[in-house]
Amino acid sequence: MTSEQKTDILDKAKKFFKEKIAINHEENTKKLYSLSSFNVNPFTHKYLAQFAFGDSTPRSMAKALIYPRVLGTSISTTFGTQLQYFCNDVLSSYASVTPGIDIEFVDSFDGRRKYCQVKSGPNTINNDDVYTILGKFKAIQNLARTNHLSLELTDCVVGVFYGTDEELSGSYRTINKTHPVYAGKAFWEHLTGDAHFYEDLKNAFAEVATEMDCSKMLNDVIDKLADDIVRNSH
Repeated sequence: MTSEQKTDILDKAKKFFKEKIAINHEENTKKLYSLSSFNVNPFTHKYLAQFAFGDSTPRSMAKALIYPRVLGTSISTTFGTQLQYFCNDVLSSYASVTPGIDIEFVDSFDGRRKYCQVKSGPNTINNDDVYTILGKFKAIQNLARTNHLSLELTDCVVGVFYGTDEELSGSYRTINKTHPVYAGKAFWEHLTGDAHFYEDLKNAFAEVATEMDCSKMLNDVIDKLADDIVRNSH
């Protein structure tokens, strides 16, 4: 990968993250100014505020509601649902025309063409997905035999966007018995040949938050929710 190609992917990745993830995250956060946006458990609400922030003032109670919502797993779920867009747009230079395959690339380690299914994280597939993925790989192998093409089992791979080998679920480990599963840094290095690309990609996403600077907006929403808590306590 050339420096120009690397810059192009990182620029596209930032655009993807801002338009598909961050803007929606910001808009959804702005809607959390009212208690009606939450299913409040009155028996644990004050406790959680006291536990996390050392007091149960309306603002601490507001933070105890908002922080899990805006800093929780929902954004990771959103990221996963947008992964196909990422493959189609950001990784367009690796686009595959093979049915059931997300991207194709020449592996930077062994120089062979890889047919890759891309997944979000180390726990984002289940047993049914295993059979689906293995079925797609089997179809490619059959097609290769029909067309007298050289295709080894290790040429069909799963690339996991983030995580480590140690974090991979049992479902991934089942696939890895016959087809390589590359996670996080390893995946991006096999794809790009750049050992630092994974960190650079994470930093590119983080830059989106820096450029948007939503901290003031978040504090304003917390203040509004705290006011609503006061109104509803009377």
